[in-house]
Amino acid sequence: MEQLPGSDAVFLGMETPEAPGHVGGLTVLDPSAAPEFGFARLVEVVGERIGLAPRYTQKLREVALGLDRPYLVHDPRFDVANHIHRIAVPAPGGIRELADLIAYLFSRPLDRRKPLWELWFIEGVENERVALFMKSHHCLMDGQAGAGLGELLCDLEPSPERGPILPPASFPRGQRELSDLEIALRAAGNLLRMPVRMASFSRRLLRQSWEMLRSARDSEAPPLPFTLPQTPFNRQIGSQRAFACASLSLEQVKEVKKHFDVTVNDVVLALTGSALRTYLDQRLQLPERPLAGLIAISKRSKGDLEMGNQVTSVPVGLATDIADPVQRLLRVHRNAAKAKQLAKAYDADMLQGIGESLPPGLLNLWMRAMNTSEVPAGLPANVVVSNVRGTPVPLYCAGARIECMYPMSILAPGQGLNVTVVSYMGRVDVGFTVDPELVPDPWQLAEEVPRALTELLAAARQRVEAEARAARG
Repeated sequence: MEQLPGSDAVFLGMETPEAPGHVGGLTVLDPSAAPEFGFARLVEVVGERIGLAPRYTQKLREVALGLDRPYLVHDPRFDVANHIHRIAVPAPGGIRELADLIAYLFSRPLDRRKPLWELWFIEGVENERVALFMKSHHCLMDGQAGAGLGELLCDLEPSPERGPILPPASFPRGQRELSDLEIALRAAGNLLRMPVRMASFSRRLLRQSWEMLRSARDSEAPPLPFTLPQTPFNRQIGSQRAFACASLSLEQVKEVKKHFDVTVNDVVLALTGSALRTYLDQRLQLPERPLAGLIAISKRSKGDLEMGNQVTSVPVGLATDIADPVQRLLRVHRNAAKAKQLAKAYDADMLQGIGESLPPGLLNLWMRAMNTSEVPAGLPANVVVSNVRGTPVPLYCAGARIECMYPMSILAPGQGLNVTVVSYMGRVDVGFTVDPELVPDPWQLAEEVPRALTELLAAARQRVEAEARAARG
């Protein structure tokens, strides 16, 4: 029986009807070389391996009135077949039809009476493909752990040697499930200690805020919450979701990275900023001040794929006020370097601190109150931008080859747009999760990303040619 750490429990406390706390991933598979592939085989493979990820066989045991962090307990009725569903995409089964379908599935909250995940087997995809769509609550994992789970359920070859079916994890020997009275006593003890934790977290938060205020005069420092410009998607969000996606060449992204001496993440942020600038400018809604993106910084050591959340976050200016794409990229590079420097030096471990300092019930009331405001104030950033490193080699699921992966993520109150990126097998797959009332045409954002990359590539190659001509005299 495991009580969720503060960094995981916060995603449950933040969940509201308008802002569910799960993330998702769409994968498209080619089953042409896998004669055994099908729905039954998928259920069999997941059943063989799900025991390796114990959190996916456990259910929540919540504390009355949300007075303490919930527990994960063994689900004696766990059956993998109850979590895997079969559905068909409308014809012609292209990426836009898939996007509409998974947006509908993503809008549905997970059932808290069962382990917090579900997997959809989607038939009818064009070119005789099949798609999978997985939803998992963010309290179970962060992006890197999610990528690790995907690798756990997948293979490096079409026909690996089959292993025994692993039973769902139960309690280690000597452990047992706590009684209601024991949980109530633990909750009372945690509530008594909460003022001390809140005071400690507040001191760290004030120290970090002071350092950020001191650095605010630096043009490359992270923007302060109350200085963010307003956009059409920084408003009260609803419960519906829409989705759009784009795919880029990782080789081209790295070409831009190498030429301008920046990082892959800098290029992703600059492409996001370019897409947002064009999208808002065409609608005559581009603010004079630059937008900010909230980026996640992993705290995991190399090779650590344990479940749970081990991330911190920091805002980065996206330089949307700069028209020139190269200058925008270079400014984003400086902004990101400064933001990461400050986060490393003054990180107050926001998720862990909030999760341990506020009872989930109180945090939930706060999040609901934030989403009642038409224009929420004090947002940390205009948009969340996450970059998850995948694998460079092909993966197989139940024998079928995975062709691409498109991620979906959480919308927070006041943030009707999320951009998440996954790299896989030489491609960079970008997913835009939006509130359709606030971002009515997410496909325009998706289409602007490859155009922005083409623009940076052209600038890089023109410089190379100019330097070559100069060298020839």
